[in-house]
Amino acid sequence: MRRLALALPLALVLAGSACAPIRNYTDYAGPRYAGGPASASSPHAVRLVTFNIRFAREIAGALELLRANPQLKDADVIALQEMDSAGVERIAGALGLAYVYYPAAARADGKDFGNAVLVRGTILEDHKLLLPHPGRFGGMRRIAVGVTAEVAGRRLRIYSTHLGTPKDVSAAGRREQVTAILRDAQGADVPVLVAGDFNNRDGVARAFQEAGFRWATREVGRTIALFSWDHVFLRGVPATASWRSGAADSRGASDHRAVWVEVPLAAGGP
Repeated sequence: MRRLALALPLALVLAGSACAPIRNYTDYAGPRYAGGPASASSPHAVRLVTFNIRFAREIAGALELLRANPQLKDADVIALQEMDSAGVERIAGALGLAYVYYPAAARADGKDFGNAVLVRGTILEDHKLLLPHPGRFGGMRRIAVGVTAEVAGRRLRIYSTHLGTPKDVSAAGRREQVTAILRDAQGADVPVLVAGDFNNRDGVARAFQEAGFRWATREVGRTIALFSWDHVFLRGVPATASWRSGAADSRGASDHRAVWVEVPLAAGGP
């Protein structure tokens, strides 16, 4: 009886998730939201932040963190996940960044859920990449947002992504989601930065490393609860390059920590 009592709430949660009406945005063209100023910055190491702001609930707290934390402030690139358009526009406007945002889906509560890339520079091109394997419960399609941008005197390809959870997608399915991103980035002749919430650590990292990417956030430790799921992978950085990285306490703004990397990408470098 005790086992039944423990199992029943879980079954109800899973059943509710399975019936939740998710509306996926499967058009590659949109919805799309973009704006903010194009700006120039002096050549220097590029500071990238990736931050899953849980369901875009605590935008004020997230913005305060991005402004005040010394490892996060003045970031050149910010990859955001679990966002809606209003939250992205508010953060980009307050920080003076150009942005592009694509929602992956509308949740049961009507709020959009997707990824954004914000840059201190100029966005030259952007696109949405639909990832394979809709979630088992609710059927949500995950996406990556790809951007080619001029940042700190360098042209970069940047991805903000959010892979399926262990509940929704198998390890093999997540690897195929990574493969879709790798395939999209294959032809890029500029440095590639892939950031986001991967809902996994070692398996995803192995897939990127096998494709020639370097794992910039291997040592960041926990990024959500007991897990290390928020990461940055790099391709096209100098072979001798070293970087600094870490994870900042979100101070209640999210269930995730904000992960940062400082990458030495000087203008005109390889």
